[in-house]
Amino acid sequence: MSVINTNVSSLIAQNALSTNNANLSTSLERLSTGLRINTGADDPSGLIASQSLQQEQTGIQTALSNASLAGNIIGTAEGGLNEVSSLLLQLQGLVGQAANTGGLSSDQVSADQLQVDSVLSTINRIANSTTFEGRQLLNGTLAYTTSGLSTTSALQNVQVNSALIPDGSHIAVTAQVLGSAKTAQITTTSSIAVSGNTVTLQIAGATGTTQLSFASSTSVAAIASSINAVTSVTGVSAIASNGGLKFDSTGFGSSQFVSVQIVSGKIVGSLAETRGTGTDADVTVNGAVAQADGLNVTYRSSSLDVSFDVNSNANIAGKSVTFDITGGGANFALGSTVSQTNTASIGISSVSTSSLGNTVDGFLNSLGSGGANDLSNSKGLTGAQDILNSAISQVSDLRGRLGAFQVYTIGSTVSSLGVAYENVSAAESAITDTDFAAETSNLTRDQILSQAATTVLSQANSRPQQVLTLLQNA
Repeated sequence: MSVINTNVSSLIAQNALSTNNANLSTSLERLSTGLRINTGADDPSGLIASQSLQQEQTGIQTALSNASLAGNIIGTAEGGLNEVSSLLLQLQGLVGQAANTGGLSSDQVSADQLQVDSVLSTINRIANSTTFEGRQLLNGTLAYTTSGLSTTSALQNVQVNSALIPDGSHIAVTAQVLGSAKTAQITTTSSIAVSGNTVTLQIAGATGTTQLSFASSTSVAAIASSINAVTSVTGVSAIASNGGLKFDSTGFGSSQFVSVQIVSGKIVGSLAETRGTGTDADVTVNGAVAQADGLNVTYRSSSLDVSFDVNSNANIAGKSVTFDITGGGANFALGSTVSQTNTASIGISSVSTSSLGNTVDGFLNSLGSGGANDLSNSKGLTGAQDILNSAISQVSDLRGRLGAFQVYTIGSTVSSLGVAYENVSAAESAITDTDFAAETSNLTRDQILSQAATTVLSQANSRPQQVLTLLQNA
């Protein structure tokens, strides 16, 4: 068909050239950017999927950065605690040296006390100067705050180690004593008396063993008094009642025991048993079973880690106590999204001298000059040792918790997030990144097709000129 106004062949060639040029532009764009998807038109569904994966990538990268920062904070705190632990061991040596009263002059005791004061001052300085980006770490700033507790509360020495507190809210902790803790006990079946010349008893308890000998004229009250005189050695006390004896351990729990054996001689009457053991308290926290060692209770779950001592006056079956955890703690976001399940929390209590110790034995600052347990008070050295034991245990427990948090909570999270980031990145790359091998092949094809279309278009545009030949012969 020979026409002039409508050159169909040219239109076909133009359309093909336009398509080839568009494909060529797309290939050049993908090769220059390295991305298969540069606009939504390239792959709408792929763009949606890639944006979701990029969002997850960003979240994981932020979580990895947060975990690294958390590790630095915990490491800084642990470094300060390491020095405090070393100073406490030095204090223990000084207290042990002061107990050697027969070999020390008053001047040396005074010199040792000056050293104790210096160590206590240094511990307080470390507690107040261990910071990270200006934030105090060891002065109690990162400890949890509670309400509903007092010095006369049924729960004492409450220590909150970890708690996930909802934003703007609090956690209610209810401790209920289902079964009271008991001391180890032995009683005589009837009134007793020493039979013969002398009788030797071996008294053993959780803290030690000793032997006591009694003459035939010794009264039951005197026997009890002699046993009580060595209670600090054995951990066993005795009460004379109705001509008989009742033996009790000084502590509560299954770790406590009382053992009474007749080594030599005879007594009139007999013991109901020669050995007795105590019983741990049966306690629940928020309805879940807690672990108990005597009156010392520990409860751990994914959202709460708390320990406390049940006051002996509250060691009654059915007793229930509630207190609130209102805030505090160091909270770290360790997940790709912001949520409570992706938050790890840990409390760092104060390690100042007024905080190390407990309400029963006293606190570390009492070892300072003029304190109830300073080195000049030889009668207070046993108490000083008990305080130091408690303080060393507190610091070592805190270091252990921080170490476990750093290794397991942070370390495991970093490892898991690293693997997740690899997989998410691989999935996002498969959707958005350019396959250069395939795209260079497309580029070569589109270049050839574009050149061919240009040539064909040129020929198609010249076809209407054939009409002139027809006109010349008309």
